[in-house]
Amino acid sequence: WYAERDLPPYVQTATGAAGTQELLCAELERHGWRREVTAQVRIAALAPVGDGAADVAAVRLTRAPDAAWLARYQRFSTPGPHVLRVLESGPSVWFATVAGDGGAPDAIGRCVVDGRWAGFMAVEVAPERRRRGLATTVMTALARRALDEGASAAWLQVEEENEGARALYDGMGFALHHSYHHYRPSPA
Repeated sequence: WYAERDLPPYVQTATGAAGTQELLCAELERHGWRREVTAQVRIAALAPVGDGAADVAAVRLTRAPDAAWLARYQRFSTPGPHVLRVLESGPSVWFATVAGDGGAPDAIGRCVVDGRWAGFMAVEVAPERRRRGLATTVMTALARRALDEGASAAWLQVEEENEGARALYDGMGFALHHSYHHYRPSPA
């Protein structure tokens, strides 16, 4: 499939929970595949996330990302229509923005509410504004909105090497559920 599209092969595996793929990971590594990224999937009760003391008055919640939100979003330099379709898809999608001085916002976040679950994504803070509680403020505002919609549980994904974010989520009560890994063949 990948060769037909002139793309390098790519495998995503999960580990750390019942029915996951530890043996597949071992085989990939034995055959010279390299692990590029490991991400943790974490879960928590939603109410404690929304109960934070953060002042959420500075957070603007919208149903679609605007140009400012996209300017802070780090996954794509210029998101095209296909990226916007993915970002805006889901049963109930919310975008959080904390305005900055001038161009890009100081912080952003995204939450998708689906029944009892609220999934948090794209929680990003401008490097020069980190360690000031902005990620907590964004998470709190989004959690409160998700609680208003009837959600009671939360999940998120965080890259394993992002120690600052993992510490933040630990403090909010998120616990590791499982991890997933991205593999590519080693260069020939």
